[in-house]
Amino acid sequence: MDLLKDSDLLNRLGPLLSAEAAAEATGTGVDAADLEQAVWVRLLEHGPAPAEPARWLRRAVRAEARVARRRARREIPYGCRPGNAGAAPEEALLHREERRALRSAVARLPGRCPELMQALLSPRDLTYREIAGELGISQGSLGPVRSRCLGCLRRMLGSEVAAPRLRGRER
Repeated sequence: MDLLKDSDLLNRLGPLLSAEAAAEATGTGVDAADLEQAVWVRLLEHGPAPAEPARWLRRAVRAEARVARRRARREIPYGCRPGNAGAAPEEALLHREERRALRSAVARLPGRCPELMQALLSPRDLTYREIAGELGISQGSLGPVRSRCLGCLRRMLGSEVAAPRLRGRER
């Protein structure tokens, strides 16, 4: 039996799907209509009509809601960074200037430090194993080299950046 030709089944499942999607969509970060659409697609991909359509529909809605929750936790909208989402233009400018100063200081580091620090600052979020493979360094030596490079970077930036203010009561 072709699912698209069985309009009676589709008409019976429509209100149930709307209710289930509305109930599950509240905590997912996705619109109920998007959830409904995903379940309709899943139903069409399923092929023949399920033996117990109502039970299948409830399970499919819950599964799609789980997928949507996982996706909402992982995804970051374009143009937003976790640290400055919704920041004022001045804050965004200061953040860009800090990043520029950091990149400039990294480029002036001695030895293999610039390569290593650029790999650590990479948006690709490389593991130590991947960094060691890219740079041709043993994985065990990355920690000590990283430590020396960070020490150099702290000394360089310490002279360029003002020290943080004291917090709390001053004596």
